[in-house]
Amino acid sequence: MKKTMVLGAALSLAAGAALAQDEVTLQLKWVTQAQFAGYYVAQDQGFYEAEGLDVTIKPGGPDIAPPQVLAGGGADVIVEWMPAALAARERGLPLVNIAQPFKSSGMMLTCWKDAGIESPEDLDNRTLGVWFFGNEYPFLSWMSQLGIETDGASEGSVEVLKQGFNVDPLLQRQADCISTMTYNEYWQVIDAGVTPEELVTFKYEDQGVATLEDGLWVLEENLEDPAFVDRMTRFVRASMEGWKWAEENPEEAAMIVLENDMTGAQTEEHQKRMMGEVAKLTAGSDGALDPADFERTVATLLAGGSDPVITADPGEDAWTHAITDGALTN
Repeated sequence: MKKTMVLGAALSLAAGAALAQDEVTLQLKWVTQAQFAGYYVAQDQGFYEAEGLDVTIKPGGPDIAPPQVLAGGGADVIVEWMPAALAARERGLPLVNIAQPFKSSGMMLTCWKDAGIESPEDLDNRTLGVWFFGNEYPFLSWMSQLGIETDGASEGSVEVLKQGFNVDPLLQRQADCISTMTYNEYWQVIDAGVTPEELVTFKYEDQGVATLEDGLWVLEENLEDPAFVDRMTRFVRASMEGWKWAEENPEEAAMIVLENDMTGAQTEEHQKRMMGEVAKLTAGSDGALDPADFERTVATLLAGGSDPVITADPGEDAWTHAITDGALTN
């Protein structure tokens, strides 16, 4: 009888060990929306579970800085735009890009057509809404390339309006142009009753000043731990499976996102539309960072006017293919 009980206990422990999953905490850059659909899909469709992972997805918000969360031990991996990540790295937080699901940039400037703006050269002497907290550097680099000052005082310069995370400055005519994303704020303008014919848009990608967005970043010191590398390899593999599923099933992916929105702030129409636009940005990416895209981003940041986001090229220490090489070969 004792042997049977001991054997049963041993088998229970073995089964529990086999079912035990490695925990991973992901901090998003913004609130729950289709911008992050690949991660929610990977969780919903069991891709993380199949890799032996128990993933916690933490939404972001206006008061949440992913690098700070990572530095404080609140996450294992974060979604962050490269300008902010490289700025944090130069300030002493050694962030490393381990994967780049977003191949293209969704950032653009949206302007009133009746303001007489037909080309970027017409932006001088205008009031332009610009996001800050690291998101302003592609804009400053762009203006620098155009030879347009941003002090708002000299002739031919632009007045920069520090824009919040809404489209009010354009709708209220406080600005001639505002910062928008192809998958979000632009459509907020349209939903407010403005027609596309009333607007002129300039995609940063088309202007040659686009910087990489929504990469996956970890702390450099953690990459020295083989167990951590193994967890991240499985996490990236499952996440990219989620992204490809979302690209192929955009409406279903949007519904999965809505199911995870605990605020109830998102709408089905907006999320389905957003997923369609986001799929254009992840298309062509297998998760591995293209070194040429990294170099282009660094060049843009270094050329960001008199106060660039970074003052020196961070070099190849700021990214690695070790994770994606493992994820793509297994």
